[in-house]
Amino acid sequence: MDKMQYEPGSDAADAFGGRQAQAFPTLTAEEIMRLARFGATQTFGAGEALYRAGETGHGLVILQRGSVTISHADPSGVRTRIAGQTVGTFLGEIAQISGRPSLVDATANDDVQALVIAPDRLRALLIAEAEIGERIMRALILRRVNLLRSSIGGPIILGTAGDGRILRLEGFLARNGHPHQRLDPADDSGAAALIERFELCEGELPIVICPGGQILRNPTETELARCLGIGGTIDEARTYDVVIVGAGPAGLAASVYAASEGLSVLMLDCRSFGGQAGASARIENYLGFPTGISGMALMARAKNQSEKFGVESAIPEEAVVLASGADRAEELSLLLAGGHRVRSRAVIVATGARYRRLDLPEMDRFEETSIHYWASPLEATLCKDENVVLVGGGNSAGQAIVYLAAHAARVVVLVRGRDLSAGMSSYLVERIAALPNVEVRPGSRLTALEGTGDALDAVRWHETDTDAETRYSTRHVFLFIGAEPRTEWLATSGIRMDAKGFVMTGGDLRPAMPPLQTSRGGVFAIGDVRSGSTKRVAAAVGEGAQAVAALHAFLKDRSAGPSVIAASDQVRQG
Repeated sequence: MDKMQYEPGSDAADAFGGRQAQAFPTLTAEEIMRLARFGATQTFGAGEALYRAGETGHGLVILQRGSVTISHADPSGVRTRIAGQTVGTFLGEIAQISGRPSLVDATANDDVQALVIAPDRLRALLIAEAEIGERIMRALILRRVNLLRSSIGGPIILGTAGDGRILRLEGFLARNGHPHQRLDPADDSGAAALIERFELCEGELPIVICPGGQILRNPTETELARCLGIGGTIDEARTYDVVIVGAGPAGLAASVYAASEGLSVLMLDCRSFGGQAGASARIENYLGFPTGISGMALMARAKNQSEKFGVESAIPEEAVVLASGADRAEELSLLLAGGHRVRSRAVIVATGARYRRLDLPEMDRFEETSIHYWASPLEATLCKDENVVLVGGGNSAGQAIVYLAAHAARVVVLVRGRDLSAGMSSYLVERIAALPNVEVRPGSRLTALEGTGDALDAVRWHETDTDAETRYSTRHVFLFIGAEPRTEWLATSGIRMDAKGFVMTGGDLRPAMPPLQTSRGGVFAIGDVRSGSTKRVAAAVGEGAQAVAALHAFLKDRSAGPSVIAASDQVRQG
């Protein structure tokens, strides 16, 4: 069964917000000739698949003759026609830059001749042909954005909204920019049909049906990433110039600068790209964005930029031990949680910081369903027209308050200080003061969580000035109370840290020490993980660039010894 979604030039609703011409540009014959050196010509017969959803490594396909239909079929057999492509147009979206699995099907309508450009050659094209490359890159990004908005492609998650296990999987996919669809068997006939078709049991929920037909029962994030082919691969036989552990602002900046200067780069992160910056609803004080930009949009641009320059990434993948190489003393060796071992001439550790939790006995019970550490569209949907409580008084908290106020019925803010001005930028303080559905309770400390099962019903807080205890009905609590450095995995590395676990660098160690360098030869630290760092996205990006300059100096002089460059991947906004 077909249903028309959109098509360039049609009278259907514009799925690209007026940017269809940019999403589906047409290359001239002369431009295609210029690009011929990057690919090889292939032919396809009528009805033949140029590629199918789930297949990897196809790259960009430029049509020279014939026409192609782009479509997607869900597990129940319902096929959605997405677009028609003709001579001069090209097939693909952002996954093709890195050779990741396709999210849609492409089928020849008639005899087709196409210029097929493999992922590595596509990256070369984007750099060598700046003007054409810019148009291609913009189109690939817009196509992925529309797939995300329309939930086309990716897995189907069967389960109930609000289930902590569902929220965990949806959050992982959303923060990695991967489309998906959630269906609730209780009120969706399509979900019930899938359960019957695949002979599933509702008692096994949540269930994930991957595009290739694989069925996962309550999978881990690593299992889901492996099924979807988005986790990347680890080449244990290769020695990289630099491995970056963490994919937040500092790590992403370092990866872009390192790869653009010709270094081989592998980037790892235990959850997703973007770090804490990616969870920010809106960043308004980042240079060059006067109207603000969501953290996810900013970090997605950085991730796409890193792939353009050939950065390899493996997400989720966690580094657990840093040691010297077993075969060559000048190499470093990273042991990963999955059992892999990575070798590198240098390592950029971008482990950053983890969100701080409240020391309350009920935390574990409600954390999957009712305790949130960021405010994204996923959380906004859960909290629509409800009363929520937010704890924290920094800039990240301020951005979350403003965002949630547009969705929740009421936002109660608990801060320990006298007011918000002590830790929050004035523009946020003024904006919050003008919001009618936000109530700030200064001198307040959350003391208890109440509920049935894993569902939160109410909270209690203590007010210092009045010594009063208040009980408040709510199903959702947002915590923005700072973060702790992710440095426990460096415990045996010989890297010195301060009393709070942050990595010490430069003059904090001794006057003659170069900036950003740690106590271990050739080891550098930048961003949140560095003791005394400025907790701003711009500062993290700047230190990421500065770290690459230090990396070049180290690689030029191997007599300095093994190197670790530490970067922060999770930067608090400001």
